[in-house]
Amino acid sequence: MSARLALTETAYAKINLALHVRKRRKDGYHELETLFAFVDAGDRLTAAPAERDELRITGEFVRQLHDPFGNIVAKTLTGLPHGRGWAVTLEKNLPVAAGLGGGSADAGAIFRMVARTHGLPDDWRDRAARLGADVPACVESQTALGLGTGTDLIPVDSDLSGMPVLLVNPGLSQETGPVFRAWDGIDRGPLPKGDARAMALDGRNDLEAPAISLCPAIADVLAALQSTAPLLARMSGSGASCFALYERHDAMREAREMLGSAHPDWWTMEGCLR
Repeated sequence: MSARLALTETAYAKINLALHVRKRRKDGYHELETLFAFVDAGDRLTAAPAERDELRITGEFVRQLHDPFGNIVAKTLTGLPHGRGWAVTLEKNLPVAAGLGGGSADAGAIFRMVARTHGLPDDWRDRAARLGADVPACVESQTALGLGTGTDLIPVDSDLSGMPVLLVNPGLSQETGPVFRAWDGIDRGPLPKGDARAMALDGRNDLEAPAISLCPAIADVLAALQSTAPLLARMSGSGASCFALYERHDAMREAREMLGSAHPDWWTMEGCLR
């Protein structure tokens, strides 16, 4: 990267079109089958050459990040070769601990920046997985089937690309650990076969019920989204954010306006599936 040039990258919001929890593993994690998809909007990162690594955070959700030096972006920079240093500005547009892979998406954006300027080491997937289970998928930021803890990825040609999507969060954070611990342990079956649309429509999110038990506002968001007649409305990840897919952009925008009027304290973001 030239000393006079800066890199910019979007940290694409992650959603789980479906998330099936199959069993608890002996290592304490859970065996998952999930369909990852990504929205063409999210956080924004800029990086420029510097004498040492620096991180500056701006944006709507800057106050939710209390320890910049413990931020996953800083950890990612430490673990990847990128020259003497980078001065990174992170514009935090996605809520934190919200089921949208915000931190993992930020890490994924750094991986892509390093790939463009220095190339990634051969073991980059292992390095990404050590940062978080969603990070390998967020590096690619393409529709994929995630197996194991979500780190074993199978690319999926998506027939949903370009579909309008509305993201909604009730203004609440939701830590992942308590939601998994609240799961009832019942295996409700594998992810259905078929294309991305079939897997999404015929699938489910097994974490919805335990998440709602901890954060009842999620049920309010889902009910509000269902009232806008989407193709699909579902919670993403372990919550508290939810998403709705629409066949038309005007239907998605009308839904956002309606929810914004009825629930001005809810956060919303619109985009299209990549």
